[in-house]
Amino acid sequence: MLLLLSLAVNGCATRVENVLQPLTVHASDAGRVDMLVATTRKPSENPGQLYSGERGKAISLNNVIVSIPPDRNRKLGEVQWPSHVPPNPEKEFAVIETSKAGSENQVLQWFRKSRNGKRQVIIFVHGFNNTYADAVFRFAQIIHDSGTDATPILFTWPSRARVFDYLYDKESANYSRRALEDLILQAARSPDVDDVTILAHSMGAWLATEALRGVAMREKSIPAKVKNVILASPDIDIDVVRRQFVEMGPKRPHFTILTSTRDKALEASRWLSGGVDRVGGSDLTPYVAVLDELGVSVIDTSAIASKDPLGHNTFADSPDIVRLLGRRLAGQSLAGSEASFTDKIGVAAANFAGTAARVAVAVPVSVMSGEAHDVMKRELTPSTGKIVDGQIAY
Repeated sequence: MLLLLSLAVNGCATRVENVLQPLTVHASDAGRVDMLVATTRKPSENPGQLYSGERGKAISLNNVIVSIPPDRNRKLGEVQWPSHVPPNPEKEFAVIETSKAGSENQVLQWFRKSRNGKRQVIIFVHGFNNTYADAVFRFAQIIHDSGTDATPILFTWPSRARVFDYLYDKESANYSRRALEDLILQAARSPDVDDVTILAHSMGAWLATEALRGVAMREKSIPAKVKNVILASPDIDIDVVRRQFVEMGPKRPHFTILTSTRDKALEASRWLSGGVDRVGGSDLTPYVAVLDELGVSVIDTSAIASKDPLGHNTFADSPDIVRLLGRRLAGQSLAGSEASFTDKIGVAAANFAGTAARVAVAVPVSVMSGEAHDVMKRELTPSTGKIVDGQIAY
């Protein structure tokens, strides 16, 4: 475990920081991603950092525009991190504009300028060990490389971006639950929004599911506009996620979980968490039939090569997975080259009711016994509150 943590530390040791100072000149043929960023981080006095890893006292809103190098100078799935300040926009990611969203009217004007014909919003929640800049550049890369035109909203919470601050980050995610609940509800209540997708990675997946649970408990159900939730390598205790699903109630969005049994970061998390399996690092094959029945799809990415030595960022750095996410966000079914890709990693594609494509691990229903199927389905169904043999189902 110490070797894994050291590997992660060394990977970030020489990276240039304070890269968010806007450029005055940018490449004419560079890509652009214009996003709204909501954060519970403490503001920084450094204009190249904007926000620190400490906890703020309010939700801060900013409009950030990121310049992405021309396709001829980069590879799909990679963030070309600046090698110096200011960055070279021909070859590196750079920020070309930042501004505070000082009022609801400003946010509304930005959204009406940015929305697509389907009025789709995608909210991204990053994971453990991320600076504000990490989250901004990664989300910009996902939006650009996936080809989606959904309106991008980033929710970034106070991570100190230090491997040995895992527990601080976990408590910061806990600290930010209500803020993410409010953001989800504000998006869903807006008459200018018809479709909300949530994409959450690693520890951010725990935060997203907790926020959805909180929304369901506050509102009695999750708003119908929240149609799809994608959990990439979710760092969630496998027992906890069952409770979260139960407490969301029966009207849940459609969930897609990206897993890998080769995820070294989730192995470390499992060790730190008392040996309890993490959802994103587990083999969910035996449960796919009932999960599919309950509106949960699973994509096993174990066979996909990742540029990340820990195998934890496949959802963003694998060109195939990024394209798959793009097709899903665009509301397209999987066909052609994407269908052959799903065959390659052992998944089956099918049309999905709603606005996205549905992908589930191909597994015979017979893998799960009838008794096990009934037990799991019962566990994910709200309790009647009755005492049976001295116990109340929980």
